[in-house]
Amino acid sequence: MSTKCIFCEIVRDPSSSVVVYRDDVVFAIHDINPRAPIHLLIIPVQHITALSEMVGDDELIPMHIARVAEEMAKRQGINEHGFRLVINQGKDAGQTIPHLHAHMIGGKLLGDMG
Repeated sequence: MSTKCIFCEIVRDPSSSVVVYRDDVVFAIHDINPRAPIHLLIIPVQHITALSEMVGDDELIPMHIARVAEEMAKRQGINEHGFRLVINQGKDAGQTIPHLHAHMIGGKLLGDMG
């Protein structure tokens, strides 16, 4: 865990009221600047900055993120209409926090990304 990472700070405080889901691998919180009615961040507990840092079993984390996203979509009532799952990787992609995380976005018609 990084001492200066906001996501690692949330991991260190398991009583945090902002966490809407937690297991041994990931946790989920609401994005503070939502782009849609439902905008959750699904974040690995382990501090990983980039996909390229993953080795061994770490490579299973993105699949776990996808499974948790599906569960959270069911809980939020958006699984039938659809949602977007996005990982911004690096500065040019818009990653602002250097801790791997996925955005689960839905609850409205999101339109084409093209």
